[in-house]
Amino acid sequence: MTTVILIGVLGAIISAVVGTLWYSGATPMGKWHMQYLGFDKLSEEEKAQKIAEAKPRMWKNYSAQLLLSFITAFFIGFVTSYTVQNGGPASAVYYYVVMIWVAFTAPIIGQNILWGTSEDGLAWKRFVSDSASNLVTLLLIAFVATMMI
Repeated sequence: MTTVILIGVLGAIISAVVGTLWYSGATPMGKWHMQYLGFDKLSEEEKAQKIAEAKPRMWKNYSAQLLLSFITAFFIGFVTSYTVQNGGPASAVYYYVVMIWVAFTAPIIGQNILWGTSEDGLAWKRFVSDSASNLVTLLLIAFVATMMI
């Protein structure tokens, strides 16, 4: 169980690193992200004001995101451990992760965009970016889990 908890912690860190890199201003996905947040239409003063308003609650947002990422990574670690303990190959976890992404993650992201406020031109970019980010993160966590179990 200690290994599974450690995978959860490492997975939360992996998720934070992937998200930071994925949505940085240096990537196309980061530029799309700023567009669908509306930051591309703001002046520098307005951007600074929005950032200043968000700063007091950022630690809560990041803490909540780390907890959610921990839960996901813990699940991947648990499934990896359970699979190996019951004679299955650790590599089967990659199949599980992709199927979870196809069956749950991508549809949930799609529903949020479909019923959200994304502009039509940005909706597909947001779907591709957000769902691909999640897939990359899940596969990296699965890789760590298969190396540790």
